[in-house]
Amino acid sequence: MIAEPYCWVYIMASQKRGTLYIGLTSRLSQRIGEHREGAIDGFTKRYGIRRLVHLEPFEDIHEALAREKALKKWRRPWKIELIEEGNPEWRDLWFDLNR
Repeated sequence: MIAEPYCWVYIMASQKRGTLYIGLTSRLSQRIGEHREGAIDGFTKRYGIRRLVHLEPFEDIHEALAREKALKKWRRPWKIELIEEGNPEWRDLWFDLNR
């Protein structure tokens, strides 16, 4: 039996190749909804970051934290390449999650 992901590392963007935000959550739908609605003051609200463009599931919180920290240290071109490998049009993956 395959276990459900315990947590998610995600990347959000203001627009295609726009301002990026990297986060980690165990409550994916709720957290992305908060970003989209601007419900929490901070970086994503200030820069209009509402588009979910990349997701990675993890069963282990320590692996997820390590991945989040690593991604945050990546250079911007590497982050863009990662996004475009799986989502070349920069579609908002929120709609895929909430079908």
